[in-house]
Amino acid sequence: MSYEQFAYLYDELMKDAPYNEWVRFVKEKLVKYEVTGIRLLDLACGTGELSIRFADEGFQVTGVDLSSDMLAVAQAKAESKGVHIPFFEQNMIDLEGQGQFDLIGIFCDSLNYLQTEEEVKETFSSVCQHVTPNGLFMFDVHSIYKIAHGFIDQTFALNDERLCYIWNSFSGENKYSVEHDLSFFVLDELSGKYDRYDEFHYQRTYPVEQYSNWLIEAGFELLEVCADFKSILPEPESERIFFVARKK
Repeated sequence: MSYEQFAYLYDELMKDAPYNEWVRFVKEKLVKYEVTGIRLLDLACGTGELSIRFADEGFQVTGVDLSSDMLAVAQAKAESKGVHIPFFEQNMIDLEGQGQFDLIGIFCDSLNYLQTEEEVKETFSSVCQHVTPNGLFMFDVHSIYKIAHGFIDQTFALNDERLCYIWNSFSGENKYSVEHDLSFFVLDELSGKYDRYDEFHYQRTYPVEQYSNWLIEAGFELLEVCADFKSILPEPESERIFFVARKK
């Protein structure tokens, strides 16, 4: 899976993402569960959009991502805004060398990019080693409903003067998985011609019960499972599932 070109298009494609809702959700849960520390690890931080927003809210943020291209964008954005955030190129499965954090988050359904059950379980174990006692771990994932009805066999398209794309989604090889085949056409302003970039992305999710059991096995107490940025239990047609867990 390549993010080389996607990294530089990501912010434009995600400009309408509800970033403020993630920030609000996190702050509400920290108050609810009486966590007063401000050390926050933003895993799979991408271009740093959420990392910067958390820093603006007073958190001491560290960002980790597997893509050097995403991190280059994140670093440039943080510097341009005068925000100091250390960014590290690292796999969430193995966070060796990172310290302890009061909160670790994996947001924007980034956990769904892990390809196997073992990778998810290893990530939970890795996170547990880096959360302070009674610290929180929060993440959100696509629901099974979202994968089946929101993505599979769907085509999405954008026809803009500077950027166009065709995005086809297909059923993946594994249960509850989806393959995204994307073609981007980006205007080169010097030549007036469009450059084409192709990307392939794979996402996979699991039932709520499975995530819950893996969290408990990793050493967490499951505090809350809710949906779509609301403090309500997931319903059959909920699209984004949130988990809030505390290190035992």
